Amino acid sequence: MKSILRRTSILLTIMPCLFIFSSAAQADTGQSEGFWGSWLDKVSEIQSQQPHWITPLVTVTPRLEQEVRYDQMWESSAGNKNLDSNGGGKGIEFIPLENTEVIVGVPAYQTRNKPKGEDGFADENFLLKYRLLSANEENGNYILTAFLGVSAPTGENHNSADHEVTTPTLAFGKGWGNFDIQDTLGVQIPDNGSSPIGSGTPVVSNTAFQYKIGKYLWPELEFDYTYWPNGTRAHINQLYVTPGIVLGKIPFGKRLGATVGIGCQIAATQKSQYNHNVVLSVRVPF
Repeated sequence: MKSILRRTSILLTIMPCLFIFSSAAQADTGQSEGFWGSWLDKVSEIQSQQPHWITPLVTVTPRLEQEVRYDQMWESSAGNKNLDSNGGGKGIEFIPLENTEVIVGVPAYQTRNKPKGEDGFADENFLLKYRLLSANEENGNYILTAFLGVSAPTGENHNSADHEVTTPTLAFGKGWGNFDIQDTLGVQIPDNGSSPIGSGTPVVSNTAFQYKIGKYLWPELEFDYTYWPNGTRAHINQLYVTPGIVLGKIPFGKRLGATVGIGCQIAATQKSQYNHNVVLSVRVPF
């Protein structure tokens, strides 16, 4: 059953990619007409009503974005245990309706140096964004967005949470000139609730501070905080500090572009699940 769900989720990601890249390529040559042309024009109008910051490395931006994204993560933890996350659970992000974004993730393929035999796909995930308030740089430079994330237990070989997880989140951002803050606050709710032998219902907060230098350079500092009120990690706090830099959006057409970022998540608290997690993010906005 998990194998069928994984194949279905990958297919659901690939099909929109083919349609979207076809329409974006046509828009670059001025040939996009009809439904696709009208849709892309509407997307441009929707995005013009919000700030034009860059998407951070770890923090999910409150802005509505259209892009294909691939993340690569190299994690290290106690006991010389290393985990590589190929894809990082990212995928395609698109704006189907006014004030709305949908993210369809592709399950990450995770590899470990030890223990052996635990390589495999992680869980499938989806995210729905609804923009509540926004103003571009000329009209206030702020945004407020509600998220609803869902993770399905499709993973294999100890790479799954083994439960469906729903994550309601509130995200906001504010900019002042070339400086901006983007923040999210949410709670992860598995379908087994706050079971003392499960993952519990951790509260998760991510904050990114960014400053734009020149046309394309965005140095940043992110703080990723988690608190477990219950579950197997009850009453544990976890904080990561992530210095990084993002380059983009570099255009190579009327709509298409490229964005690349790199950073390192450094554990600032004891009992952290990993340390010195290197993050590489490659996106193609459209």
